[in-house]
Amino acid sequence: MLVLAGVAVIALGFLLRFNPLLVIVVAAAVTGLAAGLDPFSVLARFGHAFNQSRYVTAIYMVLPVIGLLERAGLQERARGLVGGLRGLTVGRLLAGYLLFRQLSAALGLNAVAGPAQTVRPLVAPMAEAAAARQGEQDGEPIRALAAATDNIGLFFGEDIFIAIGSILLMRGVLEGYGVRVEPFQLSVWAIPTALVAFLVHGARLWWLDRRLKRRAR
Repeated sequence: MLVLAGVAVIALGFLLRFNPLLVIVVAAAVTGLAAGLDPFSVLARFGHAFNQSRYVTAIYMVLPVIGLLERAGLQERARGLVGGLRGLTVGRLLAGYLLFRQLSAALGLNAVAGPAQTVRPLVAPMAEAAAARQGEQDGEPIRALAAATDNIGLFFGEDIFIAIGSILLMRGVLEGYGVRVEPFQLSVWAIPTALVAFLVHGARLWWLDRRLKRRAR
């Protein structure tokens, strides 16, 4: 049961609003130590995970590029683009991005968008500009909604892709209980869930547009 101490660390860290990356690293270290690993073995596991998944390399490549683009005025140009589209609202913009995110994730293209690649430099500024034109001056909830839209699109869209890890995990768990299913079957049954997620979040975006419209009157 001591191995589950890492879960408690994550819950406590998020509750106290500590840095998420720091919370996850500490939780992983606590889990490894509770499992009987020595500190050097825990550190070696961290290094192996980073090297195998290439997370460090991806961060080193993405962040400088995003920084250079923002320095060159990417966010200002994104806001200016939205300012010239009179019929575009924050709800319509994020609904279109949600559809794009779900379809691309369903094709296995998870890395073509994300919080660092698209939400912060492009989608969030465009959504803020559209909201400001509708009378919403508080950009914080709009940025949060843009990030949530990305997460919802990815989470419910990626399960449609037959080779995603979650599909293989579900198949393994079901086989452990004597239920044999093919990955394609799980992928097909993920489509209704993705559609419902799109409709539910789309309704939230539609309601946001209505609320902003009523407020502007």
